[in-house]
Amino acid sequence: MMKAGIGILASALLLLLSGGCGGKGANAISDSIADNSYVGDWKQDLSAHAYAMADSILATLTLEEKAAQMMMPALFSSDDIYTLKAVGDYGRKGIGGLVLLKGISTSAKLISDSLARASAVMPFISIDAEWGLGMRLSDEPSYPLNSDIGKDATERDMFVYGAAVARQCRRIGINMVLGPVVDVAGRDSFMGRRSYGDDPVRVSDLAVAYARGLESEGVMSVAKHFPGHGSAKGDSHKFTPVIERSLHQMDSVDLYPFKKYIESGLSAVMVGHLAVPAIDPDMRPAAVSYTVISELLQRELGFKGLVLTDALTMGGAEGAGADKALEAGADIILAPEKTDREIKRIVKAVEEGRISEERLNASVRKILFYKSLLTLRR
Repeated sequence: MMKAGIGILASALLLLLSGGCGGKGANAISDSIADNSYVGDWKQDLSAHAYAMADSILATLTLEEKAAQMMMPALFSSDDIYTLKAVGDYGRKGIGGLVLLKGISTSAKLISDSLARASAVMPFISIDAEWGLGMRLSDEPSYPLNSDIGKDATERDMFVYGAAVARQCRRIGINMVLGPVVDVAGRDSFMGRRSYGDDPVRVSDLAVAYARGLESEGVMSVAKHFPGHGSAKGDSHKFTPVIERSLHQMDSVDLYPFKKYIESGLSAVMVGHLAVPAIDPDMRPAAVSYTVISELLQRELGFKGLVLTDALTMGGAEGAGADKALEAGADIILAPEKTDREIKRIVKAVEEGRISEERLNASVRKILFYKSLLTLRR
């Protein structure tokens, strides 16, 4: 079911992405939705002011509040009293944001508004929208699965698509999309329907264009699942899959779309619960691997944006605590099983000297910088 007022837009995009229209008709639809140019310079134009805002806020936070800024617990998009009480508690504790799970848009809007009112620092409100908000919110539009995007879909089409989804997100208070999926995978792989395909160039072209569309409308994108889930033979929701590719294969296939995303100056990368022996011989899950995050993603590939873990409630994250993720180089902890426990783990690690407060400050400053950018972008 589609909400009134966006049905025509959703229908037009469905045609555009599935290859149901082309030529002048497709261009007319694109032109009516968004301009094709990526308004990327706004980040650079606002950076100095955003860093000043971030430093000002950082100076006011306690150690516990800094650790809390790293947390983004998950909640169903419901308006029951227990959910709303949890939202109020999160706001008072200074939690950095939320991951919205299944529900409806009115409840999602109530949650996002309630958390914003209860929080001293603007929260991130995120959602999986890999094929539109309908992936999680039953009364919002769904678009073709990534694997079903038409062969004739262009980067322009994907930019338009991302911009339209961003506008739908902003209407209900969502400022971060946990996508695009940049995993390179064939239809017969576990990631098949969530992937744009088995051609790393096409995957990167479509995914980066979609992400640029999101960010042109002031919604953060998050490329996932680093360093590449496409060849995994299992589900990281249940256990930690082992990626058996060689370093050469990883570099030419799996890492290729991430490199293009990074080169485009986009905002965030999610690290998966994957063991990749070609990169980390100790086979630590990527989300808590210093080799994967600090050495490969940040140092070698030069990524300066936000690094998110995949959900810590997943089976592949067993034994992976927030302190280990912070040590590895992560900035945001998604869906911790027990948020208070993970905050305490970080605080304890800093108090015991296992993690310096300067290291924690670096992540929190980055979080606050991107929040300040979003605030200034409004």
